[in-house]
Amino acid sequence: MTLPQINFTPVSHPYPETTMFGAIAASAKRVPDAPALNFMGKYTSYKTFVEKIELAAGAFLKAGIKKDDVVTICMPNTPQGVICLYALNRIGAIANMVHPLSSGKNITFYLDYSESKMILTLDQFYEKVEKAVGEAKNDVKIITARIQEELPLVKAIAFKYLKNRQNLKFPGKGGLVWSEFIKTGKGVELPPVEFDKNKAAVILYSGGTSGTPKGIYLSDWNFNCLGMQVAEISGCNLDYGCKFLSVMPIFHGFGLGIGIHTVLENGAMCILIPQFTKESYAKDVLKHKPNFIAGVPTLFEALLKVDIFDGADLSFLIGVFSGGDALSPELKKRADKFFKEHGANLQIREGYGLTECVTASCVTPKDRAKVGSIGLPLRDTDYRIVEPGTFNYLPAGEMGEIIISGPTLMLGYKDAEEENAKTMRIDENGKRWLFTGDAGYIDEEGFVYFKQRMKRMIVTSGYNVYPSHIENMIDKHESVDYCCVIGVKDPYKMQRVRAYIVLNSGVEKSETTKQSILEHCKEYLDVFERPKEIIFRDELPKTLVGKVAYHSLEEEAEKEEAEKEVVTV
Repeated sequence: MTLPQINFTPVSHPYPETTMFGAIAASAKRVPDAPALNFMGKYTSYKTFVEKIELAAGAFLKAGIKKDDVVTICMPNTPQGVICLYALNRIGAIANMVHPLSSGKNITFYLDYSESKMILTLDQFYEKVEKAVGEAKNDVKIITARIQEELPLVKAIAFKYLKNRQNLKFPGKGGLVWSEFIKTGKGVELPPVEFDKNKAAVILYSGGTSGTPKGIYLSDWNFNCLGMQVAEISGCNLDYGCKFLSVMPIFHGFGLGIGIHTVLENGAMCILIPQFTKESYAKDVLKHKPNFIAGVPTLFEALLKVDIFDGADLSFLIGVFSGGDALSPELKKRADKFFKEHGANLQIREGYGLTECVTASCVTPKDRAKVGSIGLPLRDTDYRIVEPGTFNYLPAGEMGEIIISGPTLMLGYKDAEEENAKTMRIDENGKRWLFTGDAGYIDEEGFVYFKQRMKRMIVTSGYNVYPSHIENMIDKHESVDYCCVIGVKDPYKMQRVRAYIVLNSGVEKSETTKQSILEHCKEYLDVFERPKEIIFRDELPKTLVGKVAYHSLEEEAEKEEAEKEVVTV
């Protein structure tokens, strides 16, 4: 693993030079009896949390996992997933974070790409993961966790006998159960905590212009710096006594970087929510009374329409953050009005960033906002606007490519030297910059404005979806000649995925054909990647050089002139 050396020196007070685990251990020393986690009513103190982490770390050591080995975490927001993350970090291993709803084919890809030695998943995903592991190039051991083992006693019994009986058979003979696996760590001597600013701690994923997922190496330094930056602008430093409703998933930079690590680094409490609907989310807000909530714009759009909030007092809220997609001025205005009417003296604060810098690196200030702006850069983070692909800086108000420099910039993409050279560049002063591929401008006061993505990409419910990848998978179907995928404006998802398909000669444009293609997509694409609409065409518009003119289809969709063959999934 060859990664660039980082020589970033902060201009403000120093960040903690320790591992992610070291930051949590420091919180445990400061507030040992404070709750670190609340999972469905079961509280885990910081002292107990660290004890569980070290027990699991010993189990991984005994299983043969060592420094720089990779273990995949394919989990929703549960205590086991979070403990596993920090246990791997404790021994210098790397956590490879994967969406548990990923297709089996994609899980196999993530395992092979990361060269994982083990994978942790929930029993309900076991069969899919077992098949994915069976198709992987290397021998990968599966550890299976069960939600009921982290629930309060009464809820655990109810869950076991009413909801989860069908999963009790997993894993099969010879499989590893998380609760039993971690017991093997008892008495194992752990190595000293070693901090290296240039060492990878976590792999998160982002697509590229080709649509192929790229593994992003992120360090302890990246996460710890982010934790301090966000705490400083939170309004209360996210200290002991603060509660954060952690609904954004741990395989996502927003969820892991802010919803988990920032909270724990600062001694606050994570209220872990493994899955939710808009109704259950609203109930959790009223039940737990968190001081901070975060989500994508589509979530807030939905929450404004939930009846359960009628007459509710939300004065316990200190901060509300939106990320993952652009927050429209109209939605911000309605959300701000909603929160004020419900007793919360705040404004919804928009964050902008990329997984390449963990997550948000620019946030709307606590008490000020400008229409259309994504706010001001976080501490020690610089934003510049340049002519695309160059270091030719543009003046205030002029549109160009957004580039970013600061302590949260990734170490680099895994096994992608060409992409690294294009994305991460060093200027004449030796300063390292991330070229985002996003267009925007900065005004005279330093407020940043994001306007559009320069890459071809769809953002649906906060997830980045790459049309070329979806097209490649659809093209594999025996009935498909070729296709084009675009994003269509959607009042809830922001964009939904639409596929225009030209079938092979003699194939009927029928419901049966459509269903066959959709079933095919389920095998190769994740839930959020799958087309929500299919339109069959005899041919698609082409450019002068013979490429499909997707811009023409986007314009057509924008004008709502799509043909009547649209079938909503």
